[in-house]
Amino acid sequence: MSLIDFEADGHGNPVDAIETIAALNDWAFERFGDDEITISVAGGWSEYHVSFSWMADLEAVHLACAFDLKITEPRRTEVMRLLSLINEQMWIGHFDLWNNEGLVIFRQALLLSGGVEPTSQQVESLLATSIEACERYFQAFQFVVWAGKSASEALATVMFETMGRA
Repeated sequence: MSLIDFEADGHGNPVDAIETIAALNDWAFERFGDDEITISVAGGWSEYHVSFSWMADLEAVHLACAFDLKITEPRRTEVMRLLSLINEQMWIGHFDLWNNEGLVIFRQALLLSGGVEPTSQQVESLLATSIEACERYFQAFQFVVWAGKSASEALATVMFETMGRA
């Protein structure tokens, strides 16, 4: 069965469908109860830990994508400034800071109102847009935390795009 052919049967928990998609993609995953699964995805800058949670009361699948970058107390204010600047540019999802853990996460949700089941394309798109956002801005967080740059300097550096060919 290819991923394109896979569709949920309409009778299960959406996390069951996500688990099937993870297995078909050979992604490492761990299931935490009926309503949560965590998938590990290797990116260019970091290993991403993506948690999908079914929120039955909202009829939504919530995605939280974290990466290994501990935010120290002295840099938290500047990281919050960076989060604000980045989130102004986001069309889908947003970055957040979990203060207790000192971790930056990317969050978004897939609404499934009326008992709709997620398709493989929706799950893959949800995951892909999350990883792309993390990959795009990861270095900005590094510049703020490790290089002591300001939020605006860090963001300007990662948003720099070259044109033409060498």
